[in-house]
Amino acid sequence: MLKKIKGNFELFPNKFWVLMGATFVDQIGNWMLFPFFALYITDHFSVGMTQVGILMGIFSLSNLLGRFAGGAFADKFGRKFMLIFGLVVSASSSLIMAFIDDLQLFYMTAAIVGLVGSIAGPAQGAMVADLLPEDKRTEGFGVQRVVMNLAVTIGPVFGGLLASRSFVWLFIADAVTSIITGMIAAVSLPETKPEPSVNKKEETLLDSFKGYRLIARDYAFLGFVAVMILMNITYMQMNSTLSVYMRDVHVFPPESFGYLLSMNAMIVVLFQLQMARKVSNYPPMLVMAVGTAFYLVGFSMFGFVNGLALFAAAMVIITIGEITVLPVAQALVVKFSPEDMRGRYMGVWGLSWTVPSAIAPLLAGVVMDNYNPDWVWYGVGAIAGIAVLGYISLHLQANQRFAIEPAAMAASD
Repeated sequence: MLKKIKGNFELFPNKFWVLMGATFVDQIGNWMLFPFFALYITDHFSVGMTQVGILMGIFSLSNLLGRFAGGAFADKFGRKFMLIFGLVVSASSSLIMAFIDDLQLFYMTAAIVGLVGSIAGPAQGAMVADLLPEDKRTEGFGVQRVVMNLAVTIGPVFGGLLASRSFVWLFIADAVTSIITGMIAAVSLPETKPEPSVNKKEETLLDSFKGYRLIARDYAFLGFVAVMILMNITYMQMNSTLSVYMRDVHVFPPESFGYLLSMNAMIVVLFQLQMARKVSNYPPMLVMAVGTAFYLVGFSMFGFVNGLALFAAAMVIITIGEITVLPVAQALVVKFSPEDMRGRYMGVWGLSWTVPSAIAPLLAGVVMDNYNPDWVWYGVGAIAGIAVLGYISLHLQANQRFAIEPAAMAASD
């Protein structure tokens, strides 16, 4: 067992593991806070899920603008600088949000926090790609998923304990972990931004933003992002709606949701690397279709079943889909993107998360507050089905592109 673990470590460079260590610390703080955010809003401000949806929508739309800026900044100024800057801003924003008692002011703060706090996201994704060769990227993003889910096994448990005393401690813990992560990055991580080719003039900042026009003409990539938006509208319900649904419809205590999240994370930790290696040999868009089909089944089940055991069974099915699609999705972004535009492609790929974050909780909140809450799960199941068809369609287009690009590169060498 120890020999196998050592072998896995030796597959990747040391700096990659430093980045993963920093990610682990940061994610512990995120997962102390995020799973309990909807509970905090409904409790602290005495509002329903519709208001939670509005708040998360504001946060996500501003997050989108921040990721676009962060992608251009990462390609221009470098990955390390943007990573540290984003962590410092994230720590400050968590502390500010902890002490706001007015809902309208909280809305405005969420807009600012979403804008500046998301700037580091594209830099981190680009740094993973920069540190690894192409044949290791799917596995590398799988390792990142394992690290993040190790944090999920710890974060919600400690978050629940802190929340039982005061929700303010959740925000403070998130700020502390962000600062620690920033210190690790500052001391131990190199700058990984690729050097411009000899014959290519270095971009100005304006040129970096103009580069988004090239992405706007990359229709295969934009189609991939659009289908991921549909898939993630389904996935987002796990972290935005499920906790309140379990509490209000099935009268489960809050810790039951924490147990489900911890189980989800433990499955990822145990099986993500094996899954990433297995699926790396198959057409990536078909892998995405299969994984999304597991989402369809698992999320739909919540609308039909009763009892914690059956909720756990649905979560297992969802987790199989998760460990199938997420590392492949990030590797696909790198596959689509030119080396000198990875930050911007990662920024646009952020649409696949920020758009669902903006609309999924709001739509679910309207249904839960005004109609039969079970319809949330029927609806997202149908959306997942459309996404499955979308990935199959993209397989017929994008796989041809991926087959052509290596040949073209070989011919140019």
